[in-house]
Amino acid sequence: MEHRLHIGQHASMRKTITEADVVLFASVSGDQNPVHIDALAAEDSRFGRRIAHGMLAAGLISAVLGMRLPGPGTIYLKQSLNFRKPIYINDTITTTVEVTELREDKPIATLATRVVNQAGETVVDGESLVFYE
Repeated sequence: MEHRLHIGQHASMRKTITEADVVLFASVSGDQNPVHIDALAAEDSRFGRRIAHGMLAAGLISAVLGMRLPGPGTIYLKQSLNFRKPIYINDTITTTVEVTELREDKPIATLATRVVNQAGETVVDGESLVFYE
């Protein structure tokens, strides 16, 4: 089977996480954890201030997979996530996916996934398994 992807191919997107992103994600997901939405409660947390939802970062991995690489038509089969550091409101994060393995018998790819903050620190990493067109 001929692949339009190749090992080492990668794509990224950058986004600054805003107050609106966190509030909207809390509303859509139903995750109203005070560390995300309550500044006073978050001050008393281990983080000292509000943080973005970890799954918001996971959603950005999904955005790169679905819109950039492999792109439209991509379907998730599996995703592992390691949450390494918090993402704070106003952090600028870069999400990168890289093809690490291609199945020979069907259009299934394994991709390393990584989200880094503006300081270059990994905040989330993991691996995706996707079906692509």
